[in-house]
Amino acid sequence: MNSIERAEHARIAANHGKLRLKVNWFIQHLKREWQLYLLLAPTIIWFVLFLYKPMYGLQIAFKDYSVFRGITDSPWVGFEHFYTLFENEQFIRAIRNTVMISGASLIFGFPVPIILALMFNEILNAKFKRTAQTIVYLPHFISAVIIAGIVITAFSPSTGVVNLMLNAFGYDSVYFLTKPEWFRTIFVGTGIWQEAGFSSIVFLAAIAGVNPSLYESAVVDGASRWQMMWKITLPCILPTVLIMLIIRIGNILEVGFEMIIMLYQPATYETADVISTFIYRQGLQAAKYDLAAAAGLFNAVIAFLLVMTANTISKRVSKTSLW
Repeated sequence: MNSIERAEHARIAANHGKLRLKVNWFIQHLKREWQLYLLLAPTIIWFVLFLYKPMYGLQIAFKDYSVFRGITDSPWVGFEHFYTLFENEQFIRAIRNTVMISGASLIFGFPVPIILALMFNEILNAKFKRTAQTIVYLPHFISAVIIAGIVITAFSPSTGVVNLMLNAFGYDSVYFLTKPEWFRTIFVGTGIWQEAGFSSIVFLAAIAGVNPSLYESAVVDGASRWQMMWKITLPCILPTVLIMLIIRIGNILEVGFEMIIMLYQPATYETADVISTFIYRQGLQAAKYDLAAAAGLFNAVIAFLLVMTANTISKRVSKTSLW
């Protein structure tokens, strides 16, 4: 055995030794902290069963899938379904609507929880603060079905409060939910109203972690509440804001499926049809499971790329990132 072979054997033995040490350390740690792992087990099982196991079905997107043949025996067709998708005008329309709705939600909806958190932080009366927080948090806990019912009732052409107000000012009633040009505004506004309050909790928690001595020093220097908000609070919660922004960018192709289904109709498909509703119609209504799987896989890949890009840019610019 020459010197090179001996060095290689020594390297392999060292790696095996390190591996044994890591395994022994993990076993000892598991025995010592078994209660924590027991509490974690249901979450791990849920992830395996409902997130990782279904990934086996992603190959449907590359096959001429038949329910009777099953996934394994269905013939392989490669990227044929993806070509079909991008030749489908409805899918292109769904992508455009998804990006426009998500973009509007990001531009107009993302700052609202931050503003709410800053406003709550400035309220000194504890009772009023708790009452206001309860009111703005409440819509988050209301079922999407009830929210959709409230929206339909509010914009009803005969009894809706919006049209009653228009009538009071001398305008004719408008059936907003059948007007394609109004759908995005209504949907985005409803989403902001429903989620802004609950989303502000993250930013309130970040504000609570700001060092109080910074405010004390600012008071000594004669800073006003407005100056402390701009010079202390906002810079201190900026890492949290960036993390939440990265997550939102990653979900830019995810639009509230339930609300869309309950609010849209053929008259508003032009501006209301999104990727998730396209997948629903193709997969469940038309039974084109392979085409729907291809659309879903495309959605997931683009979301992954968006998260990676946003995380990389944030890491380089602000040194804040998810990983």
